[in-house]
Amino acid sequence: MTEAQETAADSSLRTTGGAPPDDNGSSEAQAPIPLLDPRDGIPPVVADENSLAEVIAAFAAGTGPVAVDAERASGYRYGQRAYLVQMRRQGAGTALIDPVACPDLSGLGEALSGVEWVLHAATQDLPCLREIGMVPTHLFDTELAGRLAGFPRVGLGAMVEGVLGFVLEKGHSAVDWSTRPLPEPWLRYAALDVELLVDLRDALEKELDRQGKLEWAREEFDAIASAPPPEPRKDPWRRTSGMHKVRRRRQLAVVRELWETRDRIAQRRDVSPGKVLSDAAIVEAALAVPANVHALAALTGFGHRMGRRQLEQWQAAVDSVKALTDSQLPQPGQPVIGPPPPRAWADKDPVAAARLSAARAGVSALAERLNMPQENLITPDTVRRVCWEPPTPVDAGSVAIALAGYGARSWQVEQVTPVLVEALSAEAS
Repeated sequence: MTEAQETAADSSLRTTGGAPPDDNGSSEAQAPIPLLDPRDGIPPVVADENSLAEVIAAFAAGTGPVAVDAERASGYRYGQRAYLVQMRRQGAGTALIDPVACPDLSGLGEALSGVEWVLHAATQDLPCLREIGMVPTHLFDTELAGRLAGFPRVGLGAMVEGVLGFVLEKGHSAVDWSTRPLPEPWLRYAALDVELLVDLRDALEKELDRQGKLEWAREEFDAIASAPPPEPRKDPWRRTSGMHKVRRRRQLAVVRELWETRDRIAQRRDVSPGKVLSDAAIVEAALAVPANVHALAALTGFGHRMGRRQLEQWQAAVDSVKALTDSQLPQPGQPVIGPPPPRAWADKDPVAAARLSAARAGVSALAERLNMPQENLITPDTVRRVCWEPPTPVDAGSVAIALAGYGARSWQVEQVTPVLVEALSAEAS
C-alpha cells in the first residue's frame, strides 16, 4: 500500500466535515460510497443583494478554509465568465451564487481576505472569479497538491474517490451553465463539488507533509495567488485548429480576417465562436480563397444551412484580403522569443542539443525519484532556456540565479540545480 493509499484508508478522514464514519475503525480500503446529496440539502440560489448580504455575513463569521468553485459556459457562450459560484465553509454551510444577477462579489471577496481558499485547478477558475471581484490572498489547490504528491489521476472525482472514498456524480460538467433557471440536478451537482473540498485539502496536506513536500506546495500556492493576470495573447487567430495546413501569407490573412470577423460576431451575440463558424471552415476557406459566394458555399462548413446573408459576410471578409498589399500580409509563423524549437537544435547548435538531452534525462530521473510530473518539478521552457544560453561559469550559484530569473520557485531551484549543473558541466568537459 502506497502512502497515498494509506491516507485514503485512514478512517479519520471519513469523519471530517460530516462524512460518514468508519464504524469498525478498520484501516482497510473500502468500496467507494456514492455521494448523492449535499449534507444540508441544496441551498437556494443567491440572486439578489439582500440574500448576498446574508451570505457575506455568514461566510465572514465562519471558521477555517473556504471551498470555492465556479461554473462557466464554455462551448456555449462567448468568453469565460462565471455563471455560478459555489462556496462552503464551516459554520456557514454551502452557498450557490448567481453572478449574473449579482455581478459584483467584491464584498464577499473582501470578507474572505486573509482566509485560505480551497480550489481544484485554481488557475482555471481564478480569471472568472477575478472578473466578479473575488481574488484570494491565500489558496490551496487540491489538483496541484495531487500532482506534487504523485497521484496518477488528479481530476476532482478521482481525487475524492481515491483519497476520501466517495464517488461524485460528474454528469453535468459540460452543460450550459448560462441556462436560467438552473435545473435542480445541476444545482445538486454544483453543491457536491464543494461538499468535500476542504476534507480533500486536509487529507492532501497530511500526505504532502508525510512526503516532505508541504513547503514545496505552499510555495506553489503562493505563486498562483500572487501571479498577475496573464497578458492578452498576441495574434490569437494563429491558434486556429488546422493552421499547420496554411502556408501562404495571403491564406494566412484569410484566416486572420475570418477569425476576427467571427470573434466580433460571437462577442456581439454572446455565443461561443465555434457556434458561429468552425475552425475547420476557416481553414477550408483560407486554402481555397474562393472567388465568390457560390464557390464559398461549396466548401465544407459553408453548406446549405447557411443563409445568403451569412455567406456574403464571410465572402466579404475573404474579398477584403484580396485587396491587401504584400506588406499588409502576416508573416508565416510567430516571432520566436527565446530558444528555437528543440527539433531545430541539432542543426542550429549540436552542442546545445547535447546539453538539452543530458538535462532532460537528468530532470526526468529526478522527477521519477520525487514521484511527480516533470512539468511540476520544473517547466520544460525553463530547462530549454538554461541549456540554450547556459550561465558562465557553470556552477551551482550561477545556475540557481538563472533558474530563479526564469521564475522557478526556491524549492525547484534547490532540487533541479544539481541536475542541471551536472548536465551542463558534462558537456563543457
